[in-house]
Amino acid sequence: MKSTKLVIILFLGLIFSLKAQVNAWEAKWITDPNCQNASNTWYNFRKNFSLEKVPASAIAKIAVDSKYWLWINGEMVVFEGGLKRGPNPNDTYYDEVDISKYLKVGGNSVSVLAWYFGKDGFSHKSSGTFGFVFECITPEMKILSDESWSVLQNLAYETCPAPFPNFRLSESSIRYDGRQDLGLWYKPEYDASKWRKAKILGTVPMAPWNNLVLRPIPLFKDFGKKAYTNNLKFPIECKTDTIITAVLPANLQITPYLKVEAPDGKLIDIKTDNFIGGSQINMYAEYITRQGEQEYESLGWINGQKVFYSIPKGVKVLDLKYRETGYNTEFAGNFSSSDDFLNRLWQKSLRTLYVTMRDTYMDCPDRERAQWWGDEVTEGGEAFYALDTKSHLLFKKGMYELIGWQRNDNTLFSPIPAGNWDQELPTQMLTAIGYYGFWNYYQYTGDKQAIFDLYEGVQKYLDVWKINDEGTLILRNGGWTWGDWGNDKDMELIFNTTYYMALKGSYNMAILLGKTDDATKHKIAMDNLKLAFNKNFWNGKAYRDPNYNAKTDDRGQALAVVAGLVDADKYPAIFEVLKVEEHASPYMEKYVLEALFQMGYGEYAIERMKKRFGEMVNNKQYSTLFEGWGIGKDGYGGGTTNHAWSGGGLTILSQYLCGIAPIEPGYSVFQIAPQPSGIKEALTTVQTVKGEIKSSFINKNDRFELLVEVPYGTTAVIGIPNYNFDFITANGKKVWVKAKYLSNKKVLKYEDNSKQHIKFTVREGTWKFIATK
Repeated sequence: MKSTKLVIILFLGLIFSLKAQVNAWEAKWITDPNCQNASNTWYNFRKNFSLEKVPASAIAKIAVDSKYWLWINGEMVVFEGGLKRGPNPNDTYYDEVDISKYLKVGGNSVSVLAWYFGKDGFSHKSSGTFGFVFECITPEMKILSDESWSVLQNLAYETCPAPFPNFRLSESSIRYDGRQDLGLWYKPEYDASKWRKAKILGTVPMAPWNNLVLRPIPLFKDFGKKAYTNNLKFPIECKTDTIITAVLPANLQITPYLKVEAPDGKLIDIKTDNFIGGSQINMYAEYITRQGEQEYESLGWINGQKVFYSIPKGVKVLDLKYRETGYNTEFAGNFSSSDDFLNRLWQKSLRTLYVTMRDTYMDCPDRERAQWWGDEVTEGGEAFYALDTKSHLLFKKGMYELIGWQRNDNTLFSPIPAGNWDQELPTQMLTAIGYYGFWNYYQYTGDKQAIFDLYEGVQKYLDVWKINDEGTLILRNGGWTWGDWGNDKDMELIFNTTYYMALKGSYNMAILLGKTDDATKHKIAMDNLKLAFNKNFWNGKAYRDPNYNAKTDDRGQALAVVAGLVDADKYPAIFEVLKVEEHASPYMEKYVLEALFQMGYGEYAIERMKKRFGEMVNNKQYSTLFEGWGIGKDGYGGGTTNHAWSGGGLTILSQYLCGIAPIEPGYSVFQIAPQPSGIKEALTTVQTVKGEIKSSFINKNDRFELLVEVPYGTTAVIGIPNYNFDFITANGKKVWVKAKYLSNKKVLKYEDNSKQHIKFTVREGTWKFIATK
């Protein structure tokens, strides 16, 4: 009885705790009393206060629909805060910012510029109402948004005329009228006495913003204003209408800046070479001059490799710059080899990855800015090798959003968050929750809590799917029966293989969480599907749906291999198919290349990689990879020039060519088992949750050298390519002689089913293995 009471008390305590967490805000939602909630409107807020003592820490909690910029005492604190709505269809994100280092004893000021999108998009669900809330409470001070704040709609911000951004984008193109500029309104000395008092809308939580969810990713990284790379010489006197081309170092997310001397009322137009990216209209900027010298930075980020400033006659250009901003991560990984093509592919993949990261992973930074989950699976895989561990949080955010947007019928859809899209792409959803999606995240991070939190949603979606009398999957159309871009898609193969990988991921999750009944159910389902798949689709030469009449699908063969549906005796036949058939998009080509490496055909994988990706890698005009094999009409879906799903080769080179991958979740045990595949030298660095792993090899006819750095507290399985070596040494001591392991306390024998490598286990430290004949 006592234990029952204790459980009830603890349960009620949890409820009250959660309720207190939701209602912990003392600040009020506020707005401009004249606000009409029109799209693309901007508001200035100010609050003055006094301090007797500066707190050691002062965490400000800030929420807004949609974006904000924050100054304390005239100093920029946050350049573009806020995240696109929302974590689920109802709620809103909020930021936490430590403002203590910007405060001082005596008078202080808080200034905020807020941007209300007022439109739905493929990456944002508008609340329909502009609102702002700010709260900072310490023992020394209490700053709460309420009627004591001053507010003014900033009428200098307007909307550019047509052509308007396509319907997928929630942002508008921004025109700024310099004649209505408020000056340095964010400085402490500015007089805002004529501004209006803020209107209180209500307390947190309240509709339409509902519960506030802490921002799960870092604030964006501000690289600062920089000069363009083509050495523009200033001043530039524009005696006729002039287009100035400013060159960026790569395809970047930027806010363009100008400083000019001009007469009143001149219109300056600013576009990038991605203005019509993916054959759709995207964002641009305009600036209307006032009399005299002035400077302006357009705050709505755009992307591209070139910026075109259209300057009218009579304007003197004093300076042009750009500010790069983006997801706050470092390029911690690297790859270099004796093959220049592979080096350029890895670097272009990296640049494409980074320009498609911000509020969410995006398919592209111009046409859609949308979290398509097929793209995200590829992007997340790349980030584990190319970026630091802060990048993991963006993938995790996407996982929680995907399940957070799960519908009452248990189906999933993406892109999310979205206000004007709700169509399920079944194979992308299966990929998301499966072995290469959620489970891959766990493998690389060891984040068990995320799997625990999301497991139920994954099971609900799996239960939507049914098996037919032949033991294979009953195909569901969803909202868009999409298997890949391109032709010759054997949809039965694509659906069944992605479903099998969803089962495989879910089976592993069930084992992890101790859900033995679920694990048994999934294992039986996997075994039955493997039998049925091979019985129904294998014809002796390839996998084909008997009712499919087009060319044999390379995607279907590859997906079957990487899913684990194929036994090794079928590898030679599948290899013959993959030498002939080339139908996969760059998105699916990653799985083709991976299948080739897994089957032991690494040299052909490199050959195929060079053939298929050659045009985009060798194109010197672009620093990023394309959506399709060509651009525009020669591409897919409009043919963007910056599509991260094309970067799977980065993962292939780091994971297979250099051979680094976790064996145990979170890299407590991992492998370094290179597959040189004809490459003479290669090195790579990977930042993991356990520390930095470094590996480099030199591959000669009669000698193989492997130098590795193993992080503290981890175990590495070292794989030396099985090239019939007679001797292997580790740090100068023999550990292998004529096909026999030698006893060594620090370098231990490791056995598995692999025939491609001779394997050893070592602990932390630097190790040099040399294999000779």
